[in-house]
Amino acid sequence: MLFAFLTSTPMDPLRGSGTFAGIQGLAEGLGGLGHTVRVLTPNFPCFHYTTRRLIYNRRLATRVDALQPDIVVGFDMDGYRYARLSPRAPFVASIKGVIADELTNESGATRWLMTVQAKREKINVLHADLVLATSQYSAAKIAEYYGIEKSAVHVVPELIDLKGWRARFAAHPAAAPERFTVLSVCRFYPRKRLEDLIAAAALLPEVEVRIAGNGPEAKRLHRLGPHISWLGDVTAGQLAEEYNRCHVFCLPSVQEGFGIVYLEAMAAGKPIVAARAAAVPEVVRDGVEGILVEPRNPAALAAALARLRDDAGLRSTLSRNALARAADFQREKVCRKFLDAVEKLRR
Repeated sequence: MLFAFLTSTPMDPLRGSGTFAGIQGLAEGLGGLGHTVRVLTPNFPCFHYTTRRLIYNRRLATRVDALQPDIVVGFDMDGYRYARLSPRAPFVASIKGVIADELTNESGATRWLMTVQAKREKINVLHADLVLATSQYSAAKIAEYYGIEKSAVHVVPELIDLKGWRARFAAHPAAAPERFTVLSVCRFYPRKRLEDLIAAAALLPEVEVRIAGNGPEAKRLHRLGPHISWLGDVTAGQLAEEYNRCHVFCLPSVQEGFGIVYLEAMAAGKPIVAARAAAVPEVVRDGVEGILVEPRNPAALAAALARLRDDAGLRSTLSRNALARAADFQREKVCRKFLDAVEKLRR
């Protein structure tokens, strides 16, 4: 089959973050199974993200028609104008993160701009022939915010290129750290709740907390965390080395449609400490691959990190379970789930 993937998300790991990883991994996985994927991204410069998304969608129909695809997949809000056309190719709305849910953690101009995007994501959902979500949590939020039955949303989880990550881990070993080390990786958005990890780190002065990434919250968070080792944007090789180096991975996000970064950490065999919120419990099972604590609770976060610091046996058990859990989401398995859903649409 020939797939047209529609996305205005930056197709690089620094700016596109988990959404990029999910789309890129799916495209590569489908290619490995003998299908052809063409990813249509904005082909013009624009200084403003939301403006670029709107212009991109206005220009999409001609580009899609030129491809004559068997299936069109619009990610998040992208494709909303194409979805309303008739005739058109079969259209899948693949929702990586429910924008109407994400904006609840924002304020001011950012919240208003995300509201504009959420209205268009709703159009995508209502006009699609098939709606995909990455978790049961996201499926429920799509139903809540966009007015369709949850049973009409098919869940296909995110995936991980396990073979690729294992090769990176092998190619980028790390020396044993002098102190117990906690790693966090994300784009710096309010919903990631890095301030909770910063506060927890202040309660554990003997623990080194290293945070990789960047984003709109960077300046504020750096002021809050002079005791944090801020790594900034890192390459894939540097990230693999950081995963190898740390004892535990921690991201106390309160809003995740899935959370690919947890899969990466588990592929490295790292126990997870995270918040019991959103889709996180679907990915990281409390007491199995990690420890989940109440959201927005730095003291509980610190207690969980201290427990893993002091209990090497527990870390070892969670590590083994994490490695096995990551295999459940390896690329080939998830791509076949995606194809099963799409085949039903074609029939």
